[in-house]
Order: sequence, then C-alpha cells, then structure tokens
Amino acid sequence: MNTILLNISNLESTIESKKILKKLNLRISENEIHVIMGPNGCGKSTFSKILVGHPSYEIEDGSIFFCNEDLRELSPEVRSHKGIFLAFQYPVEIPGVTNYDFLRISYNEKQKYLNKPELNPLEFMVYIQKFLDILKIKPEFLYRNLNEGFSGGEKKRNEILQMLVLEPKLIILDEIDSGLDIDAIKIICDTILLHRPKNSSLILITHYPKLLEYLKPDFVHIMMDGQILQTGGLELVNILEDKGYQSFL
Repeated sequence: MNTILLNISNLESTIESKKILKKLNLRISENEIHVIMGPNGCGKSTFSKILVGHPSYEIEDGSIFFCNEDLRELSPEVRSHKGIFLAFQYPVEIPGVTNYDFLRISYNEKQKYLNKPELNPLEFMVYIQKFLDILKIKPEFLYRNLNEGFSGGEKKRNEILQMLVLEPKLIILDEIDSGLDIDAIKIICDTILLHRPKNSSLILITHYPKLLEYLKPDFVHIMMDGQILQTGGLELVNILEDKGYQSFL
C-alpha cells in the first residue's frame, strides 16, 4: 500500500473575510496523478496557494497534513524544502536575478536544510545540464533574468526545470498548459511522466482535457464553489464535455 502524502479534511479558508474553500476533502498517496477541474473562480488556484503557504489566505477550519506533518505550522520555505512544489499559472518576473542564480540558490538552500552537500557554481552547471537537455533548453537561457522577457512557453518550461532541479514529493501544476502549443505541451508532459522524482505525486489544475490524454491521471476531481463535488476517472471528463459543470450540482 502506497504511503499517504497529502491528507486534507474539511478544509475551509478565506481571503479578506471572503470564504473560498468550503469543507474541502482530498487524499493523495505516493505515485498518483490527480486532476482538479472546475469553472473559473471555484477555488482551484486558491487551493494550490494554500498548500504552499501563501500568506494572504487564512485557514479557518479543517486539517491539512503532508507526510503526517501539520502544514499549518510550517512556513512556505520549509514546505518547499520538505518537498512541496508549485508551478505557477503566471510566474513572476524578477529583474536583476539570473535564472541560474535563482536555481542554484534554491537547490543549495534545500540541500542545506536536509544536511546534504551544496554545489558550487561549476558543480551545479554539471548537475543541471541533463535537465536542460531533457527540456531542450539552451544553456544561455540560464543567464537571463528570471522570467524577464520570457515567452509563455519559456516560463512554463522554466517551471518544469525548477521541478526537476528541486526533486519535490508533491508537484502542483496550475494550468501548466496555458499559452503553450501542442509540441511544447507534449515535451512538458513527457518530461513529467519520465523524469519526475521517484514516489512523487502530481496535482494538475487544468481546463484542457487534451492534457489528460498525455498524463493519464489516476483520479479526476470536479471542483465547484470551494468543494470537490465528485471524484472518479476520465469518464468525468466525458460527462463534463457533454453536459458542462452544472451536471455535477
């Protein structure tokens, strides 16, 4: 039996006194792919941000455990070091910080937290080269400012590059397909399936059913009004395409 990575029970959260999540329940074990689909504004992105500890969101009730540890007690940095990773729908541009420095410092901070050896600049370049090859990214890409002037496709590939470098246990992808063409989507999906860390699990937030043909999820969750209303397999996507979200109410 696979180990439970994430266990959420009756989670309720607010932002600026507005309730977003309402009695949300979800359990994820190792080596699983979960898809969350729902209309805009139903709380999908809020849920992803709560998992990584975004300070704007308040947890009002319920429990949220990651590897049997209460996430509510952990800072965003510690959550990252322990293996939670979020690829943002709209990655932030950071002028003055090169992509290379960001990746190397992020990697070494996690190594330091885990009491593992850090890598100097030359060692890190050797370490990261295999990931650049997998994603078909040229080395000069590393020396541009983080996300500054990146195309949509470059930003999304860079998020997956961060995932490969940091080797998380729980990978959350918030509309990773947004703004990508078919070829880029296939590269990213192939990379996730073939190279994601051992025993890791994936939460995919998407509106794009085509993506599921590549990733073949274990579970599909339909989310509306801050709750997961139904869980099943790909048959839920067929219902969604035929009858829309209202059929799940």
